[in-house]
Amino acid sequence: MVKQLPKRSEVPTEETWNLKDLFATEEDYTSALESLQKEVTAFEKKYQGTIKTAEQVVAVLKDYEAIYLQLIPLGTYTNLASSVDQTDDEAQMRDSQFGSISAKIGSQLSFVTSELLDLSEEVLQQAMEQSEEYSHYLKELIREKQYRLHPEVEKALAAYSSAFDAPYGLYNTTKMVDMNFEDFTVDGKAYPLSYVSFEGDWESEPDTKKRRAAFDAFSSKLREYQHTTAKTFDSHLQIEKITSDLRGYDSVIDYLLFNQEVDQSMYHRQIDLITEELAPHMRKYAKLLQDVYGLEKITFADLKAPLDASYEPKITVEESKKYINDALAIMGPDYLDMVKRSYDERWTDFAQNKGKATGAFCASPYGTHPYILISWTGSMEDVFVLAHELGHAGHFYNAHKKQNAFNSRPSTYFVEAPSTMNEMLVANHLLSNSEDLKFKRWVISSIISRTYYHNFVTHLLEAAYQRKVYEKIDAGGSVNASILNELKRSVLEDFWGDTVEINEGAELTWMRQPHYYMGLYPYTYSAGLTISTEVAKRVLDEGQPAVDDWIKVLQAGGTKTPAELAQMAGVDITTEEPLRNTIAYIGSLIDQLVELTEQINAEAQLTNS
Repeated sequence: MVKQLPKRSEVPTEETWNLKDLFATEEDYTSALESLQKEVTAFEKKYQGTIKTAEQVVAVLKDYEAIYLQLIPLGTYTNLASSVDQTDDEAQMRDSQFGSISAKIGSQLSFVTSELLDLSEEVLQQAMEQSEEYSHYLKELIREKQYRLHPEVEKALAAYSSAFDAPYGLYNTTKMVDMNFEDFTVDGKAYPLSYVSFEGDWESEPDTKKRRAAFDAFSSKLREYQHTTAKTFDSHLQIEKITSDLRGYDSVIDYLLFNQEVDQSMYHRQIDLITEELAPHMRKYAKLLQDVYGLEKITFADLKAPLDASYEPKITVEESKKYINDALAIMGPDYLDMVKRSYDERWTDFAQNKGKATGAFCASPYGTHPYILISWTGSMEDVFVLAHELGHAGHFYNAHKKQNAFNSRPSTYFVEAPSTMNEMLVANHLLSNSEDLKFKRWVISSIISRTYYHNFVTHLLEAAYQRKVYEKIDAGGSVNASILNELKRSVLEDFWGDTVEINEGAELTWMRQPHYYMGLYPYTYSAGLTISTEVAKRVLDEGQPAVDDWIKVLQAGGTKTPAELAQMAGVDITTEEPLRNTIAYIGSLIDQLVELTEQINAEAQLTNS
């Protein structure tokens, strides 16, 4: 039974993360912010107009990094505090205030990049030779040079950064504060509904009447806010289009791919190949669900239903430790120590409460430990989600040890590989520990419905839809709710064909995803999982040598391109082979589910006869 969500003040402290590791008191935060503002002003006065030689380049970068290191915990603190309770006016105002101050700081510091890029490449090369620590940063700066604008324009754009981020803030406020869901009714009985309870419980409810009723009620509320949400999204898109044009990119897609360090061929291949070749496998999975549930027709609202609800164990946070530790033990003692600390030191916010951001994420501020947000419902899916976020934590835990603050973050194309790698390790561990048919089916169905459905279907179809949106924006157009609904429905219908009925409300799923405000992010989930599927096979086949390679990849942080990082792990993502291998693997898992279901049904018939 899903209960009404408590207020943030009502949840147990042990279920929340400990932000005191960032700032022990509010006074400490305020003092640090005031100190930073003074240092930025002094930095600007000391260095502006003085950067001429290689020695001066190294000196300014050293002090620039010191300021950056002070900025990180401040932004993390305000963002995390607001993400767990969007109804907390004080936290929201603090976050908004920091955004404005951060924009001013960014404007004050914009001269650094502009003056560095005004130098000759000869001077920059000399600085790279003098300082290995900053050589990668300077190399990336040179790559960006052709798209930089006049220093005064860059300063103005930096000053507007918090205003440019406003659509994302408005999206979250609409979603988490203004939307209040009424109870829905099935057979005369009322059930509570919220964003968190729908995505954490009702969407995968085994009772078809309740699942479909919850979907209809949830969609009905989304529909009330579709025009505001569409206008918010269009504002974000127009900002991206203007910025892309100003900087001289050929398209918004090129602009958004630049920092990912991949070209359009890798982007389009990921979407096109999966849409075309994975669809037949997923339609077979949908048909299996339809048969198991005895449905006359399967709808979009049924696709997250568990294959065997009777075999789904409820798992507490405490019980999750054994699953996580056993599955990730192969990563070594240092990695497991990080996992242990995450529990012991309250790195994770497990609570369910009103106003908390949906989904899950891991923030990894340089200079302190990672923070994980999740809303624990007690399902096995939560174990996979936690393992996923610990994958992000383990990535930056390792990268921060070996790289400076400028070099620690890799391209977003690669960033989901370490997270999905952990999901694969959990799945492989569970599969290797039982020969029971029903348990094997449950594990494989968890891999399909959680890991691959989430990353290769949900996020991939978001990417296909997102590409259609940017094609319109690049052609000089804009979008509204009707256009977005039409685009989303067409993507779903193309993928699922006649197998799944795309029922009313499915077209509104574009409203649920915050990733659209983070550039071309959705497709990177399938890209990361393609890499991690191949690496997980290596780990199974080769053991420690593959793990050692993977740890080196994590430690490399952002010092290499996605293709180079994957190559270090033994995967060549410049070809179609890894992606085709992964799609074939998904197909083989679905075939196993069909075979196991037939075997289980046959045994049940023998037992009953």
